Amino acid sequence: MNKKVSCLLIFLVLSLAATCTALQSDLHPNAKNAGADQAWREYMSDMSKMHVTVSSVQTSANPDLDFVRLMLPHHQAAIDMAKTELLYGKDPQLRRLAQEIVTDQHSEMELMQLWTQQRERGPEKADDIPSQKQKGGR
Repeated sequence: MNKKVSCLLIFLVLSLAATCTALQSDLHPNAKNAGADQAWREYMSDMSKMHVTVSSVQTSANPDLDFVRLMLPHHQAAIDMAKTELLYGKDPQLRRLAQEIVTDQHSEMELMQLWTQQRERGPEKADDIPSQKQKGGR
């Protein structure tokens, strides 16, 4: 093979490779952001789960109980989304915020679940559960 044919062959191979790369990025503009795509899918999945759960809640005719029943899935979605941020996010400030959301929302969920359990037991049995005051609270 002479030098001109070799140079032409190399040029064609490189041109083909460049064209394929350009086409691939046109077809998959987020190919470089596979982690971002996965995070987005997880965020959307978390939101969808929350919407399904919230829309299945039936009114109890008690605004307090309805509030708790609707807030529990909302808080769970916030925790799930924050965990996704911890997996894929890079910004240190947002990662700290996500960790705080996990901790705070979990604590608030426990409080709402305790409140619900107290109401399900009835007023006479709810007195058996220690209040914040008895635990050294205000």
